[in-house]
Amino acid sequence: MRLQCDVEVVSRLLPTCGLRGRGRGTRALLSLGRQPGRARGGVYLMVCTARDRAGVRYQANVSNLKTFLSAVRLAHQGTDVAALPLSALVPAKTSEVEKPKTKMIITSKRDYPLTKSFPYSLEHLQTSYCKLARIDTRVLSLKKLRKLDLSHNHIKQLPATIGELVFLQELNLHDNHLESFSSALCSSTLQKSLQCLDLSQNKIKALPIQFCQLRELVNLKLDDNELIRLPFKIGQLDHLRFLSAARNKLPFLPSDFRKLCLENLDLFGNPFEQPNPLLPNIQLKIPLTLLECAARATVNYRIPYGCQLLPSHLCKDLEVAKTCQCGSACLSSFIQLTVTMNLHHVAHTVVLVDNMGGTEAPIICYFCSLGCYSQFLDRYLQSSADR
Repeated sequence: MRLQCDVEVVSRLLPTCGLRGRGRGTRALLSLGRQPGRARGGVYLMVCTARDRAGVRYQANVSNLKTFLSAVRLAHQGTDVAALPLSALVPAKTSEVEKPKTKMIITSKRDYPLTKSFPYSLEHLQTSYCKLARIDTRVLSLKKLRKLDLSHNHIKQLPATIGELVFLQELNLHDNHLESFSSALCSSTLQKSLQCLDLSQNKIKALPIQFCQLRELVNLKLDDNELIRLPFKIGQLDHLRFLSAARNKLPFLPSDFRKLCLENLDLFGNPFEQPNPLLPNIQLKIPLTLLECAARATVNYRIPYGCQLLPSHLCKDLEVAKTCQCGSACLSSFIQLTVTMNLHHVAHTVVLVDNMGGTEAPIICYFCSLGCYSQFLDRYLQSSADR
């Protein structure tokens, strides 16, 4: 679509060059189209003059362009000027000609906007040291957000609507008053987008079972909380490369921890228990109940199940089924003990666990039968004798 016309392009830089006049209009060709060689993409307005035949391209907002062209069509049809949706020709506001703002950093309560909204185009928003007790609903409407930093506030609870920020990759909640992390967030669109999560320096005691559905996590910070355990299925976080959970209340690590493949691990300052494989916690029931046999078969043979086939409480039990050293599953009948694991088996770089220079920590092991436990015990006693 092309239109020959007189065009006047006004530069706001003219006064800096000592020019006050607006200049004269020049003959130009006004074109509406797309980028050459691209079947898809944005809509562009191009102005070509005799001096610049290659033209200058301006990307147009599709919805605004539709309204603009509708007014042009009505004018072409001879519609009375008074009936046209026209506004007076006035100088543009700075916000109308500037590039949309994508980053905003607020580091004091005094600078926090109370009367005006946040720019809709924001991709990175930081509101730290603002004494926020909850997350502003205006923030939750910023659908283009990729990085949200709410550190150093007084936030106690996270709304489930954070999960509607479909492009959110980084969420920083360092130094707040959180006591939990919502399971609803773990089941939201954050499953596909969230890569970095900072929950350090809060009051969290445990993370929900569903936490490990955040499969895209690369960097997870849990330092300085009150954690008494890590997520049971933490090994499902196969993209996780950086994990820090220093200065918590962890007595041991979950069995699934050995599945991780990390670049950096920090577990300093946790009150890890001294493992004793000779004092197991025996929960084994012989003979096995029918429920235990059915549950083991369901997991071992990967039989599909769901709430439409089984009661919901049984589905939840199957989701947290334990895994024996032999690879078989066990539900509520098992032998449990803790053994020592060198953390270099799961991480390239390990921050010392204690002031003594140790890089070992206790990890839970499960056994589905007396036979599996006795085999482990034989190996353990043999290795102890070799030392």
